[in-house]
Amino acid sequence: MEQIQGFLPIILLFMVMYLFLIRPQMKKQKQEKQFSQTLKEGDKVITKSGLHGKLLNLNDDGTCIIESGAGKMKFERSSLSMELTAKLNAPATPAKK
Repeated sequence: MEQIQGFLPIILLFMVMYLFLIRPQMKKQKQEKQFSQTLKEGDKVITKSGLHGKLLNLNDDGTCIIESGAGKMKFERSSLSMELTAKLNAPATPAKK
């Protein structure tokens, strides 16, 4: 019985780590993967470095070509920001008085 009580804090620690660290990270990875798969040509996107542009071409090798004010550039799909792109494409909310 004492052995079980000795391992109980360690078991609880792993449960808390799973609930607060591992599980949310897995959920975010799943959302990022889904976002990357649902991209289509013509979408307006923002890269993680802050570059705004429009998708011209999506390649099967995980790259994409983005047209911006500076011209056409090639990026990895993983460099596209899900959060910033969602904010860019969100409908405008009316100003509060």
